[in-house]
Amino acid sequence: MLRGIAHAAKDTFALLSTRSQRCNPGLIFSSVWPEVASRSFLIHSSYTTDTKSREENKKTIESLYGLSVDIKKIRRLKEWVLLQDVAYVKEIAGILQEMGADETAVANILERCPEAILRTPEEINSQRALWQLVCQNEKQLIKLIEQFPESFFTTKYHQNQKANITFFQELGLKNNIITRFLTSAPNIFYNPVEKNKNMIETLQRSYLNLGGSEANMKIWILKLLSQNPFILLNTSTTIQENLEFLQKNDFTDHEVLQLLSKLKGFIFQLNSTTMQKSMLFSKNVFNCSDQELKELVLKCPALLYYSVPVLEERLEGLLKEGISVAQIRETPMVLELTTQIVQYRIKKLSALGYDVKSGNLESLNGTKKDFEVTYGKIQSKKERPIFNPVAPIHIED
Repeated sequence: MLRGIAHAAKDTFALLSTRSQRCNPGLIFSSVWPEVASRSFLIHSSYTTDTKSREENKKTIESLYGLSVDIKKIRRLKEWVLLQDVAYVKEIAGILQEMGADETAVANILERCPEAILRTPEEINSQRALWQLVCQNEKQLIKLIEQFPESFFTTKYHQNQKANITFFQELGLKNNIITRFLTSAPNIFYNPVEKNKNMIETLQRSYLNLGGSEANMKIWILKLLSQNPFILLNTSTTIQENLEFLQKNDFTDHEVLQLLSKLKGFIFQLNSTTMQKSMLFSKNVFNCSDQELKELVLKCPALLYYSVPVLEERLEGLLKEGISVAQIRETPMVLELTTQIVQYRIKKLSALGYDVKSGNLESLNGTKKDFEVTYGKIQSKKERPIFNPVAPIHIED
């Protein structure tokens, strides 16, 4: 059923798209492919031959053995590191130990990120001083390095990192948020600071143009960044195009602001084509008008954010559990959950005698914590003895 709906949505969308193309990209690709494949083979052959002809740096191997590092693991993952003529094994290990890393921690760091030994002591000390600007102490710093060594030992963009840390601090982000960015979203620090500033200014303008107030703008921006720092990797053009797409689909400025907050800025990582396909698919599945579809999207932004294949898979998973399309339309937020999570929750509730097929799907919704609270309430209600006020009281003589 859903497959047919999906195809119908795709066919309808195709009619809305450009009807013809001036060239056949398949022909171009097929003509270029042999050359690309040939280059790939030559590069791979050259690398393989070069690797076999070079010997491992014995001094590097001995130094790593002395630190109880698993050499086999490095050979398997990043053998090229062991072939370099110059390495700073003892020096880098010494800096890590100065920061409080014990022998086991040093070995784990170098196994996970062996290219660290190719950085000069000067580079690492500079990086150490930089991260200390946002870390409470060296104990916290070494803990972060243990967890995210690749982020710390990427020293190529040191000046950009430094400028961006200063910019984020001036913007009002707390140091603990900036450290989270450094470890989980390091790419945003590789951007020139001017690019990040331009993106922030674009977001601020968009917020004000949509009716947001000056008083709330800073809080909105900081919250948006905290939720999704990857928004800074987008372009101003993408942001403008996606906002225009929503406005063209009759979302008011206030509703667009609602969606931006609910989607935590992820909407800027989409494009108008995928959003159009997802909305068209949902419209066909739920057999609703444009206004009804808009209301569904506001209720469940996942209908806008997830691609057609993802929505199709989740709908099919719910239907296989005996849940109707009408129930899903009533509680569309259930589509924010993966099929596996839905199946697990239905199984747990069924064990308590709770049948989701006969009622609404609210009990399935929410985060793991939300579900556990709901489950606990249903469980306690089931276990609580029923008090009958007219039942006779048995009193022993």
